[in-house]
Amino acid sequence: MSSRITLDRTDLRLLALLQQEGRAANTEIAAQVNLSPSACLRRIQRLEAAGVITGYAAQVDPKAVGLGLQAFVRVQLEKHGQPGIERFIAGVDGWDEVVACHALTGDMDYLLHVVVRDLEHFSRFLLDKLLNASGVADVNSSFVLRTVKERRGLPLPAG
Repeated sequence: MSSRITLDRTDLRLLALLQQEGRAANTEIAAQVNLSPSACLRRIQRLEAAGVITGYAAQVDPKAVGLGLQAFVRVQLEKHGQPGIERFIAGVDGWDEVVACHALTGDMDYLLHVVVRDLEHFSRFLLDKLLNASGVADVNSSFVLRTVKERRGLPLPAG
């Protein structure tokens, strides 16, 4: 969990740079934010310790690894009691095809971002996993035709 810390302009610049190029050398980042390498490293470590920076990861092209179909699946549960919600969340957590799950307001309860090889893979996921999950009342799927914009970093304030 992230603890509340005050982020100054330099912290925000560091975060923006790390979102763009997480593999940049500390000396390069330090030069861009006008800090010494040691001061820059201390700030980054502070941001990590506070939970502001939650990790580092490679960005992988789904098609390059054989994942050619993406869908957004809206899910409505039959019952909204804690046991049913916990069962659903445990199922979602175990399904590799689900790369993101968001609880929603409105007529549907959850939005799943699903990434699979093809339509057959999606069909197996839907029929064998999602619809077999106890407590799922309704699903509505939309397939991604093309991605117009995908921003992986957060829109940070200027500071």
